[in-house]
Amino acid sequence: MEIHCIEVTEEVLRLERYIKRYGSYISATKDGEIVSVPTEDILYIESVDKKTFIYTNEKVLLTDKRLYEFESILDGKDFFRCSKSTIIHLNKVVKLKPEITRNILATLENGENIMVSRRYAVELKNLLGIGR
Repeated sequence: MEIHCIEVTEEVLRLERYIKRYGSYISATKDGEIVSVPTEDILYIESVDKKTFIYTNEKVLLTDKRLYEFESILDGKDFFRCSKSTIIHLNKVVKLKPEITRNILATLENGENIMVSRRYAVELKNLLGIGR
């Protein structure tokens, strides 16, 4: 693959990562059946009671992978570990609201709210280039 541009900006690099990742899938199970989930459909991934779930607009799926495995598989610019138990897809975030507790409330495109713990809030702000 070749991308021709005048200047290699962060936006160009992000586009390159997106193109390379386009069509990539994560295997998970739904009602006992193995399904492939396109990574661009993932809203967030959550670990609850030693089980890991993948959330999309239409489905909640179970996976045998752990969050740390997803961190190494998924693009760190598009997916972000926002708490001890959750990874969010940053491209699916439509609004961020700072809380008095120094946490950040992230609203996803489906209207669901995910809490970014204060431990990860500074890193998120740096990643998005806000609050400097």
